Amino acid sequence: MTTSVVHAGPPDGYLSELVARAREAKLADAREWHLLLHYRQNFLGGYTSEQDGPVFFLAPDGKTNPQAELEATLAGFFSDALIGEAKQPVQCAFIARYHWLKEKLAFDDRRLIPQPCERFRNWMEALNPQSITVIFPSAFMNNPMSMFGHTFFRMDRRDQTPQTRILAYTVNFSATVPENEGIMFAVKGIAGGYQGMFSSLPYYLKVKEYRDIENRDIWEYRLNLTDSQVRRMLLHVWEMGNASFDYFFFKENCSYQLLPLLEVANPDWRFTDQFTFWTIPGDTVRLLSAQFGLVGDAVPRPARTTQIRRRYERLSSDERGVLRRILQQPALVREPAFQQRPVERRALLLDIASDYLRYQSITNEKQAETYKARDREVLVARSELKVKSDDTPIEPFVTRPELGHRTSRIGTGAGYRQDEWFEEVSLRASYHDLLDPEPGHAPGYQIELLSGALRHYEKAEQTRLERFTLANVLSLTPADALFLSPSWKVNVGMQTLRHNDCRYCTAGVANGGAGLTFETHLLKREYFFGFGEVEASYSHAFDEKHRAGGGGTVGLLADLTDRWRLLATTTYLTYPLGEHGDDFRWSVGQRYTLAKDAALRFEFNHRERRDNEALFTIHAYF
Repeated sequence: MTTSVVHAGPPDGYLSELVARAREAKLADAREWHLLLHYRQNFLGGYTSEQDGPVFFLAPDGKTNPQAELEATLAGFFSDALIGEAKQPVQCAFIARYHWLKEKLAFDDRRLIPQPCERFRNWMEALNPQSITVIFPSAFMNNPMSMFGHTFFRMDRRDQTPQTRILAYTVNFSATVPENEGIMFAVKGIAGGYQGMFSSLPYYLKVKEYRDIENRDIWEYRLNLTDSQVRRMLLHVWEMGNASFDYFFFKENCSYQLLPLLEVANPDWRFTDQFTFWTIPGDTVRLLSAQFGLVGDAVPRPARTTQIRRRYERLSSDERGVLRRILQQPALVREPAFQQRPVERRALLLDIASDYLRYQSITNEKQAETYKARDREVLVARSELKVKSDDTPIEPFVTRPELGHRTSRIGTGAGYRQDEWFEEVSLRASYHDLLDPEPGHAPGYQIELLSGALRHYEKAEQTRLERFTLANVLSLTPADALFLSPSWKVNVGMQTLRHNDCRYCTAGVANGGAGLTFETHLLKREYFFGFGEVEASYSHAFDEKHRAGGGGTVGLLADLTDRWRLLATTTYLTYPLGEHGDDFRWSVGQRYTLAKDAALRFEFNHRERRDNEALFTIHAYF
């Protein structure tokens, strides 16, 4: 590792005096010092920093030696040498270290002359920070790194208003990913093969990315930090310009690396200790919300498509038809039939039309100019109506993540398959399936990782791994007259087959498909969906040990009450490759929510031929 060793030797021996006092006070063992250097205790009882960049440490062994790094830092404070990406003196490059050590050792400014650090001072004056807000964009299913949501900070100004907060700057941690990585994207993301770095952009650019382009509902959580806590945190944020970290998709990710910044603000908080194997953005929001007095108001910022869909719901059937015609021919707003409508309804129609056309101009590059021209025509007509836009609050489709169930799930149950009883224990690492309680999660989406079930069959007196899911991802995005959004699914794992003469045969399965979903409100809410799909399986139960083919699935996902949900599917597949044949299967599952983190589930599955199974399970989320 390349290190930035700074040589300094003050003529009056003041450095030696400071080092001696620091050793006597055992400052290298202090939690504050460990936080500033991102040290974590390792298995051997020592310390290793999670920071992996070449310029963050001033001692050659600073990554694993807190004492050596502290003494090298003190030496660096006496030097005018410029270090780091921005070429600053050590006092300025690592300004949080400087202020903490100055407080603990009471530096004599005549013997250790403070650097002016004008760039930092100008940065703080430009920010004029008063508070910090946690920003949570909901899940984005088309990017594996955003499927669980995302978190970053917004630095709010003292003179900020609800209208100007979009101009504030953000603190974001993300991986630096080259283009066209293909399958290596997943491999490197899991193994820490990308470099993660902090960055700062205006909030309006992040809103454009997440809300307007990726259609993600956003929740904003204002943190109740004191002025001194905000300052300590931002001192360390400045230091992060010299830091980089190996980015691990499941653990040391966008959400995890924000938590040490808060711990620097208040060393009594121990947020990172709560995450051992994986860090889910929604879990970090839940953890912060559980810290008494930390989180203030939660403010939604609905996605552009959410705003359009919610307003579209307020239109009558006739008005929806009028809107669709305006989107194609804006000149229709000048015709008498439109002009005779109540002015408030005309205003609403034109507002929706403008939002839709502006959204299409951003996301549809090939026809951007066409949509912009139509939008201008609509805006001219809207400007002639002297009424305010409807300001009824828009409710996001995704509720606040901390209100949802916890990430991991354990279940215990019993059932009957074919001609014998069984008991089963199941465990899922993360995250959510279609029958789990919905609050805190986007409707109609499913992400299951590392899920398995251990089952004991009574008659056979056999205990076996009944099924294991590596990844099961499904997105049911309703299509309507305005948005023809595709639905899709991918599933990789293993299951137990009863096939030919084999009663308990393990089969590896990979399945994927694409289709459409339509939403109705006949009872409460229903999703009718259909997929075309392909599937490949490997098992010793098959004559040629494998089979591959395709077919389709149709299904219904229905909320019968706030607590009761139904999922019914029917699938037909034919296999022209490997063992020839076909497969007709159907299933019905129901879930009843007992509490936020507890639910009952009953499932009936019909598989090949006479393979029927009924299963009753109680789930707990943790």
